[in-house]
Amino acid sequence: MTAPLDPPDPARAPSGALQLDTYRLTRRFGAFTALDDVTLTVRPGTVHALLGENGAGKSTLVKCVVGYQPPSAGSVLIDGREQAIGSPTVARALGIGMVYQHFTVVPGMTVAENLLLARGKLPAWIDWKAVRRELSAFLETTPFRLDLDATPADLSAGEKQKLEILKQLYLKPRLLILDEPTSVLTPQEADEVLGALRERAHAGDCSIVMITHKFREVSAYADDVSVLRRGRLIHTGAVADTTPQKLAEAMVGGGGAAPAATAEVVAELAAEQAHDLSHPKESAAPAAPSGPARLQIRGLHVMGDRGEPAVQGFDLDARAGEIVGVAGVSGNGQRELMEALVGQRPRTAGTVTVSGEAYAARRAQNRRLKVRSLPEEPLRNACVGHLSVARNMSLRSFDDPAYSRAGWVRWGRLKARARAWITAYGVKTRGEDAPIRTLSGGNVQRAVLARELGEPADLLLVANPVFGLDFAAVAEIHARLRAARDGGTAVLLVSEDLDELLALSDRIVVMSEGRIVYGCAASGADRHTLGAHMGGHGAAHEETT
Repeated sequence: MTAPLDPPDPARAPSGALQLDTYRLTRRFGAFTALDDVTLTVRPGTVHALLGENGAGKSTLVKCVVGYQPPSAGSVLIDGREQAIGSPTVARALGIGMVYQHFTVVPGMTVAENLLLARGKLPAWIDWKAVRRELSAFLETTPFRLDLDATPADLSAGEKQKLEILKQLYLKPRLLILDEPTSVLTPQEADEVLGALRERAHAGDCSIVMITHKFREVSAYADDVSVLRRGRLIHTGAVADTTPQKLAEAMVGGGGAAPAATAEVVAELAAEQAHDLSHPKESAAPAAPSGPARLQIRGLHVMGDRGEPAVQGFDLDARAGEIVGVAGVSGNGQRELMEALVGQRPRTAGTVTVSGEAYAARRAQNRRLKVRSLPEEPLRNACVGHLSVARNMSLRSFDDPAYSRAGWVRWGRLKARARAWITAYGVKTRGEDAPIRTLSGGNVQRAVLARELGEPADLLLVANPVFGLDFAAVAEIHARLRAARDGGTAVLLVSEDLDELLALSDRIVVMSEGRIVYGCAASGADRHTLGAHMGGHGAAHEETT
């Protein structure tokens, strides 16, 4: 056996928070400029938030800093000295660590083994008794604990994210970059993680760059904020000196040069992101709306991909003129629930009725009962990628008598309707004949939404409708969902973004381990009560509040 392992990277730069500067940093991909002349400063011992729409250049910026992509021009400076960061190994030696949006843990290894693997260089033999003492001592200094013998399969999504952060803290970074660090966390976990990291920064242990899309997190935890738009730095400064409205305008464009819809988008964005989420808790049994029940689910059971129970004894109603939000940490049966409702997964028990009729999710029944859906990842789940935008918009109605005669499809009429929908829903495309797979994610979503809501709907089934979309698309799609609700449609909205549910829903239920464990009116919802139920600790939370 070897002696105990030495502390991580003993020969690297001194410990303590560093100052990061980028000077006229530029990154080109052929003729496309992803990052354009960006000069910003991350002050030592601060939390610096990085905002921007998808494609704004945030990821390109941090990849240049951590050595994944060399800049085409400009410089990266650490503590005032220019550094050539040619690889992540060089970045790590300088004290720079990054927690990615997607998990990088090794599934078959324990927490202890994953932590040790983060060091990069390991001896041929390891003294595990000494290593466990070292790791246990390390965990005593961290803001949260994990079982060293657990594997990622034993961990919740939030615990996996904590493991990713622990891997970086174990290396004692001087600069820690976080890419959407709370996307899989409950509200309590998000506050715990961000609060602890802010304390570390303010204690002078490290500096933090946080990529986020939530203004609430910026206001609560960041000292400074920078906004990128189309590769350029639009705003940088202290959080105390700005507002969500100003940040929204910086992200999507404000003033005279803005698109016609920008004012509405900015207002919608700022209202949603600055929404007061500290409402007092209401009862778990809010009054039902007066509209008729469009969707009734009773005793639904659905199996998962590995034959395990994914949805168990699920009961829920959705009435005309309301949005019912389903909250929950990823992996608690939401995906299987929606797939069972839209006919993509068999139901093993229970009943589903729409407007009083047993519902089998067949095309003819969907048309007659006016059931529409907006699934997660619509290009994969709701489109035929190589077909044109017009043909994808026609998938629900190409055989309708209004558009077909004697087996012949009237494509001229369908193309004309597609052109009208493209205009009405702002779908950016070369034309109705362009393959839908050539559209951006937001425009695919708009095209599918046009198909599903271009004609009146009584029931709309929606799953994570804005995942991965830019801020303008988010605001627009949210407005469409509200308009459908206001027009009398019953909307069932499954989302892993609690802020989205609080902004859109009339009622919220929490799904945990395939069951509904809590419900309340959204207007009086307490995010920490919801988060406690999402994390499986609802009863304990209520006893203490």
